[in-house]
Amino acid sequence: MNWDQVEGKWKQLKGSAREHWGELTDSDLDMIAGNREKLVGKLQERYGYAKEQAQKTADEWLKATHEPAHSQAQAQHNKGEHRSSQEQHAGRR
Repeated sequence: MNWDQVEGKWKQLKGSAREHWGELTDSDLDMIAGNREKLVGKLQERYGYAKEQAQKTADEWLKATHEPAHSQAQAQHNKGEHRSSQEQHAGRR
């Protein structure tokens, strides 16, 4: 997902942003409306971040929030395989 898509899906993403950055008000989030530069500006204002730090933080949030569904499914699958492997070893003792 890129920042143009974020603007189009901001209503769905706003809750995640609110959880991640508790210092941002509902008014701030409405004003940001998924715009990266507005978010960066508010992060600088509310958290005292340098511009580069605010940009990095915003981009990391986007990446963490919206990893492809395939990656999430694969991670869940791998957890299950790991657990099964541990259970098999425990049964052999």
